[in-house]
Amino acid sequence: MAELRPSGVAAGATAVPLCASSALEERGRALLFDVLEYGRPVRAFALRFDGRVHAYLNRCAHVPTELDWQPGEFLDAEREYIVCSIHGAHYHPASGRCAGGPCGRGHLTEIAVSESDGEVRWYPSRDIRPALRD
Repeated sequence: MAELRPSGVAAGATAVPLCASSALEERGRALLFDVLEYGRPVRAFALRFDGRVHAYLNRCAHVPTELDWQPGEFLDAEREYIVCSIHGAHYHPASGRCAGGPCGRGHLTEIAVSESDGEVRWYPSRDIRPALRD
C-alpha cells in the first residue's frame, strides 16, 4: 500500500519511522518520543483516536508544561479529551484545539503523521526535527 502523505507536508519530505501501528491502541496510552523544536529538545506524543493517529508536542498551550499525568496518559477518565495535568485545559484529540479550561483559543502544536503497511511515521517540519541520537 502506498503511503498517504498528510496534507501540508512538502513533497519530498522524508518520513521518520515512529512505531508499529499495533503499538497505539484506540484511546489508549500514547507513545512518547523526543524531537527538537527550534533546536531545543522537546517531548512529543502520538495517540490513536477514532481510528486515526494524531501527534502533538507534549506542551500545554496555556502554560508550556508537559500535559500527561503519567507517562503516556493524556486522556480524561471518559477518554474524550486530552487534559493538561497541571491546569485542566482540555483539547480535542483529533484537532488539538482547546475544548475548555484556561487554554482559551489555543491549540496544541501538531506533528504530521501517516500510517501505512502497519507502521506509523512522522514528518519533520521546518521547526520540528528529529532529536539527535547517541
